[in-house]
Amino acid sequence: MDQKYNKTIYACFAGYIVQAIINNFVPLLFLTFQRSYNIPLSQITMLVIFNFGVQLLVDLLAIGFVDKIGYRLSMILAHICSAAGLIFLTILPEIFPSTFLGILISVIIYAIGGGLLEVLVSPIVESCPSKNKEKAMSMLHSFYCWGHVGVILFSTLFFHFFGTNNWKILTLIWSILPILNTFSFTKVPLVSMFEENDTGLSIKEFFKNKIFWLLLIMMVCAGASEQAVSQWASTFAEKGLGISKTLGDLAGPMSFAILMGTSRLFFGKYGDKIKLDKFMVYSTLLCILSYLGIALFPLPQLSLISCALCGLSVGIMWPGSFSKAAAAMPKGGTAMFALLALGGDLGCSGGPALVGMVSDSFDDNLKLGILAGTIFPVLLLLGLLKLIKIPKNL
Repeated sequence: MDQKYNKTIYACFAGYIVQAIINNFVPLLFLTFQRSYNIPLSQITMLVIFNFGVQLLVDLLAIGFVDKIGYRLSMILAHICSAAGLIFLTILPEIFPSTFLGILISVIIYAIGGGLLEVLVSPIVESCPSKNKEKAMSMLHSFYCWGHVGVILFSTLFFHFFGTNNWKILTLIWSILPILNTFSFTKVPLVSMFEENDTGLSIKEFFKNKIFWLLLIMMVCAGASEQAVSQWASTFAEKGLGISKTLGDLAGPMSFAILMGTSRLFFGKYGDKIKLDKFMVYSTLLCILSYLGIALFPLPQLSLISCALCGLSVGIMWPGSFSKAAAAMPKGGTAMFALLALGGDLGCSGGPALVGMVSDSFDDNLKLGILAGTIFPVLLLLGLLKLIKIPKNL
């Protein structure tokens, strides 16, 4: 790779850490919001729905404006929204008549940034001159996981030493990274994904492609399978299993993130020796077993182990689908990444929402909610098996 693009890659790595903050910090505060502001679990669920729902909408709208205003301005806007939403989270709940409305507006603002990051970061890395694009892509997606780990570890240590009542200070600390990375994207070199006068596939061409539809279904189920556990892991460990918040955050969402990142790094290093289809099928089977373990094991320790293994199982789903799509549709461009991200965010919103709604219907029983979420890895497995049977030239 041309050395001048290393700074671009590093800025993209930081961008995925920002997205990890956006998606995983506030869930650590769910019970704090519930206790401090008397917000019921049903409204807490709405925060998850709006976060990923807004990201989904941004994914869709990005198809029409990102290529027009350019990647640089879009990335700057993404980081500004991410930082602003986190900062507003410490202000709006106190000045709005409805505390929940203040939190919700803040979530919507940073979700705009998160949606843009999801659409932009992967194609920017894909466009950088490199002989090992798959390795760079795998490394990129692993940084989301390491960002997730960092968010949980640092936040857990902060809460342990300074208390959850100081969560606003920590929120402002997390806003520093998107602010700094905003300045990075004013300077780093960026290149177009296409040659001059060349264009990507049209939306109509995508919708006619059978492989694209299966990849889209896979992205929906991958996002749902990942976030249905990730978003509720902290609450599940503390409330559903009756263990302390510190131990719950470390043993639940952090172990999930570590093993998810490990899975991505492993395939990034040894992927040339492993068939992606087979790796994804076995991972999906492990995901189904993990869901069943979380929901059905009577011992909290076994449920937490299942939660961690779920992270290992879903690691390949998102980057694997992106890699298959980039290989199958090399002229997909921004539209392809945006549509796949849209599908992923639909799953990221729907998975945790289903878990939350089922749990709420059964007296906040998160085990039953997770059991209902097993439908997502099951559908993902069916989609994978169908995809494998389709001739590669379609």
